Amino acid sequence: MVIGLLSLEIHFPYSQSLKDKRKELNSLKDRIRQKYNVALAELDYQDTWQRTKLGIVTLNSRPAVVENILAKILRDVENHVNGDVLKADILFY
Repeated sequence: MVIGLLSLEIHFPYSQSLKDKRKELNSLKDRIRQKYNVALAELDYQDTWQRTKLGIVTLNSRPAVVENILAKILRDVENHVNGDVLKADILFY
């Protein structure tokens, strides 16, 4: 069994408050969960209104499947987020 973790740091330059950030973040989280059926949580910067760190986890018996899903999620986030992906790391366990 392979567990994959995609860690993303995202900057929301147009966010003017925590409420703006939460709106963008909840929309992003809902879309990722529905489309890819993965577990997702905000890991850091909860009280910072223009930045977040997300952890996205999936697992499968085949490493290539896990890698493919996380790569698709990264491309989707880069193309559809209303902000900038500052850092992206993929780890396998």
